[in-house]
Amino acid sequence: MTRGTTNPNRLRRCDRWVVATQREALLAPVAPPLVVDLGYGASPITAVELRDRLRAVRPDVRVVGVEIEPERVAVAKPLEDDTLSFRLGGFELPVEGEVDVVRAFNVLRQYDESQVARSWQIVQRRLSPTGVFVEGTCDEIGRLATWVALDRERPLTFTLSWRLGGLQTPSMIAERLPKVLIHRNVEGEPIHRLLRDLDRAWATAAPHASYGARQRFLATVRLVREWGWPVRDGVRRHRLGELTLDWSAVAPNGSEFG
Repeated sequence: MTRGTTNPNRLRRCDRWVVATQREALLAPVAPPLVVDLGYGASPITAVELRDRLRAVRPDVRVVGVEIEPERVAVAKPLEDDTLSFRLGGFELPVEGEVDVVRAFNVLRQYDESQVARSWQIVQRRLSPTGVFVEGTCDEIGRLATWVALDRERPLTFTLSWRLGGLQTPSMIAERLPKVLIHRNVEGEPIHRLLRDLDRAWATAAPHASYGARQRFLATVRLVREWGWPVRDGVRRHRLGELTLDWSAVAPNGSEFG
């Protein structure tokens, strides 16, 4: 069982990314797409918010909140309707059929790193052909967040998202890296080099701060792209304080996560 810390809007950064970038997974099925909020915590609010946000893409979406603690499921049951339900379970996903989107935040953070690959594989086997598994970590109120997106076969992308107001250095997000990366932020590892380059680019872009933190961040992204990092998406995503890269650029050295 996880600690279960839950706050409204805590997962908004990931939710808006899913809405913007995973339209194929949501639009592909003829039947209402099935989405799982895995490990939603002591409050079901994140599952409710996810359902409401995904309706912008698929009004008929079905969201299932899954928790390993029976009391948390019992608390959420009164909120159930045709589009939202809650079940007891874990990574095996206690739902019928293939799943189009799985979101699991701040769950594996409390596991040992050796358990990550197995947990990923259990979920990946339940995905639809166009399905995506989004696994990540964020702070208590959602100002800092990171996540890995996987399909049935492999990790695809790694995303970092900052609240730009008050941002001192990009590397402050290090404490919110997903379990697969948080112990790899050491010299010689790709994630360490990425955070170092982000800080260096942020410092170089300091003159843009007179136009606001957003312009400084956009300049930072342009620099790290020039330095060879495989940056995805366009300015619209970057303006939100969001940066997505190919997973291969940050995959841990000599690991099974490549």
